[in-house]
Amino acid sequence: MSVVAYAPASTANVSVGFDVLGGALAPISGELFGDRVKVSKGDFGFSLECVGRYADKLPKDADSNIVYQCYLNYQAALKKINKEILPVKMILEKNLPVGSGLGSSSSSIVAALEALNAWHDHLLDENTMLTLMGEMEGQISGSIHYDNVAPCYLGGMQLMINEGGIISQMIPSFKEWYWVVAYPGISISTSAARNILPAQYRLSETLTYGRRLAAFVHACYSDQADLAAKMLKDVIAEPYRSQLIPGFKEARVFAEQSGALAMGISGSGPTVFAVMTDLQQAQLLQQWLTENFLQNDEGFCHICRLDEKGARVLGTEL
Repeated sequence: MSVVAYAPASTANVSVGFDVLGGALAPISGELFGDRVKVSKGDFGFSLECVGRYADKLPKDADSNIVYQCYLNYQAALKKINKEILPVKMILEKNLPVGSGLGSSSSSIVAALEALNAWHDHLLDENTMLTLMGEMEGQISGSIHYDNVAPCYLGGMQLMINEGGIISQMIPSFKEWYWVVAYPGISISTSAARNILPAQYRLSETLTYGRRLAAFVHACYSDQADLAAKMLKDVIAEPYRSQLIPGFKEARVFAEQSGALAMGISGSGPTVFAVMTDLQQAQLLQQWLTENFLQNDEGFCHICRLDEKGARVLGTEL
């Protein structure tokens, strides 16, 4: 007997919501776009095997793998409710590139904890699980933030609250939007992407950030897609991080010429996204990005919708 959990890729910040907005992604092709973790009965405490396209990018030592840290933290969480963790064998299928801006670490964390919780008959509730996921993400990035783990776990477009015991809540999204997502095949660490940001911002920039974020959320709730798209502009990170991404300016120009409503950096980069409503235009942009933006064979470009389901148990086999 075993369980397999899947956690989708995610795009954080979404241009207008630095550290407070995130969306889960699902290619329109129907393929799974995220990591999977299988849990089965172990002969002793813990064992781990890594497979998948990007498994070779992970630490060779299992004790250094984030999935092992998930196991230890889940064990500690169970002890708080006087429960014991079971011996497990875990297999991580690493399908997302590391340092891509697609919530790669969050996908592994969420899939691992979702699988462990399912294996233990869902002993931890949703809020406890999300808190645990944020803490795990903080171990990697250096600070606790939920804009990848929340959409990855809960699905849809998530707004981070972090007040009154509420971590995150889903906000309405536009079903007609296509998200063209292109990973060029190079990596940017979250810490490096944060270090390039200024320590302080001008008052005018923070006011613009707050105004656009408020207008975007309002537009989502009032079903004003055009207004929402106009607000997808980044005054916090993109002016600085764009220089880390080869071909970003050219990609933006072509996206705008191709009918994109907006374009921005996914998370810390180097993945970029464009929002479009016409599938043919999205396909043309996908082709151009594949031919002109990708740097090597590691790169890829998908046309996505938002994944409304988030993490889920798929079955018993990878």
